[in-house]
Amino acid sequence: MAHPVVLKAAGTLPPTGRIGPNAITRVAEALREGLGDAAATALFARAGLAQLLAQPPEQMVDEAQVTRLHAELRHTLGLVMAREIAREAGRRTGDYLLAHRIPRAAQALLRWLPAALAARALLAAIRGHAWTFAGSGEFSARAGHPVVLSLRHNPLCRGAALAHPACDYYAATFERLFRELVHPRTRGVETNCEACGDGLCRFELHWR
Repeated sequence: MAHPVVLKAAGTLPPTGRIGPNAITRVAEALREGLGDAAATALFARAGLAQLLAQPPEQMVDEAQVTRLHAELRHTLGLVMAREIAREAGRRTGDYLLAHRIPRAAQALLRWLPAALAARALLAAIRGHAWTFAGSGEFSARAGHPVVLSLRHNPLCRGAALAHPACDYYAATFERLFRELVHPRTRGVETNCEACGDGLCRFELHWR
């Protein structure tokens, strides 16, 4: 039986349509490191989010702001560069969660468990905290190999029409957590994306 893992929530359950600030703040960090302060400032301004760059949010944000920011990444940088920035932001989000939201004792337990059991326990925690990243989307997850995570009505790519999957922020966040807590060879990939006309965004995590 998988052991329960409790993540430390940042607050009480919010109304639907709000997302944790990492989806904004870690993108800002990745932009500044990858392209410089001027590029980050210009992109946030074009997205109508200059205030969130000047004063990084510490509470949940309107999911529409996250949608606008990630749409502006793709529009301004092109899909290839936008995906690189989003992946870096996702890795940084994973690092933040490891440092501040997943208790050290729980991390030690997950690393000690066999990968299959650790994956089940971590998935249970992710399901319980999906409200912090899914907004008004519908999140589901299935254990096994590969682990499959799905998000319907995904705020990250809402309204986009693209030839390739675009939700690298989520894929990289999941990958980072699973690499650290389940198996170091975990690879996270988005196999289906609503931006490509699929019915949901689907992520697979492999480590074999």
